[in-house]
Amino acid sequence: MSALKLNLFDLKDGKIRILHLTWFAFFLTFVVWLGLGPMMPFIKDALQLSDQQAKVLLILNVAMTIPARIIVGMLVDKYGPRILFAAILILGGAISITFAWADSYQQLALLRFLSGFIGAGFVVGIRMIGEWFPARQTGVAQGIYAGWGNFGSAGAALTLPFIASGVGGDDGWRWAFTIASLVAIAYGVLYYFSVRNTPKGSTYFKPKKSGAMEVTSPSDLVLYILMNIPLYLALALLTWKLSPAKMGLIDWAATDVIYGVLAAIFLVQTWKVWHINRHVLKEPVPELYRYKFKQVAVLDWAYLVTFGTELAVVSMLAMFYVDWFELPKVTAALLAGIYPFLNLFARPGGGWLSDRIGRKLTLIITFAGITASFLVLGLVDREWPVWMVVAFTILGGIFSKAGSGAVYAMVPLIQRRMTGQIAGMAGAFGNVGAVLFLTVNSLLDYDQFFLFIGMVSGSVLALILFVLEEPAGAMAEVMPDGSVQMIDVK
Repeated sequence: MSALKLNLFDLKDGKIRILHLTWFAFFLTFVVWLGLGPMMPFIKDALQLSDQQAKVLLILNVAMTIPARIIVGMLVDKYGPRILFAAILILGGAISITFAWADSYQQLALLRFLSGFIGAGFVVGIRMIGEWFPARQTGVAQGIYAGWGNFGSAGAALTLPFIASGVGGDDGWRWAFTIASLVAIAYGVLYYFSVRNTPKGSTYFKPKKSGAMEVTSPSDLVLYILMNIPLYLALALLTWKLSPAKMGLIDWAATDVIYGVLAAIFLVQTWKVWHINRHVLKEPVPELYRYKFKQVAVLDWAYLVTFGTELAVVSMLAMFYVDWFELPKVTAALLAGIYPFLNLFARPGGGWLSDRIGRKLTLIITFAGITASFLVLGLVDREWPVWMVVAFTILGGIFSKAGSGAVYAMVPLIQRRMTGQIAGMAGAFGNVGAVLFLTVNSLLDYDQFFLFIGMVSGSVLALILFVLEEPAGAMAEVMPDGSVQMIDVK
């Protein structure tokens, strides 16, 4: 077996066994979390929801994941992925069952908002795979983990509608969510007793301080603070969408309270970032221990496009086919299921290509493809043949998912002890993208929605071209005994 190849059938190899156990844990979180998209036509009909009520549920479904991925990223760096992934599966499954049997729109909205934390499971697996695989294999390993795990959204589209239709009646969708959630809970228990955080003899590096990411220069400190702003703006955007100015789901008093809480949390977080990193203003960090935060920032914006596009498109695609082309609900769900199905090969392909030709070049290629594909989709109208629309969504999906694979092929190579936090921040930006794109989808027509994605992608392509640097050399980590270990990132 060459350095770049993995024998996925060798279950006696500890890292291959961990890979399979972990991608399937991720798969189940996405079945429970993103099953809302293909099930929305059933929920909408059963509960007689308006178009705007349905679209708000889709936005709420991805909102909590923004802060959850930041928090889970910190927790996984401190406590390890074993206990975190098990907890997310068990608690997430319980919340999903409660959602399935809610009997008012307010309950549906609250529980779907809380369900968003299930999407933070992705961050946990990034740290787990980063611990078990060397740099020369991390791209393809992370791609398989994320690609096959992301297939959970396709798995939901291919199974839950049939369960709902098979049960029949208005409660079919409830039973579909309940069955999926019970499976996730059972697997959470199994996962806890089946994995270890690291291979035998390896050290699990933890951040020196908790509560915020460590940076290594004054300019990086400023950039880190600025990069937190979009996370709060996305939540403020969602609040505005729910306020009397739009949906009227919350009153003006609640709206003002939420704005105030978001501002207060941002100030507290900014103080925490300052408190942990203020020493960089007084004395320079030794060159050996430095990393460039701009790498994190560009990857954040890149994932905003790639994963934000994936979440938004998979959430609205079934409704798009029904509304614009009057397809039957099950047919629309199956066609929409093709889009996440691409994760089986496209995301691992992006990781594999990154290992082969380089991280930056792969990102350039994939973002050029995303930009072109969605700009073309921005020209779509109701007279287009359905097969042509499906073909262009597939093309855009291949590039966006390969781009996600390329992003996370680079994430573990920046600073090992903070892989969870870096993965969490990038993942949170992915959900910022989903909130942004789904909000645009609720305000504009579908063709304008696609056009907007293409324009944002083109802007991020410029950042990749002129700001992002290819990982090189080695990163330094301090062992518990004080000695320094150099970790190759080639």
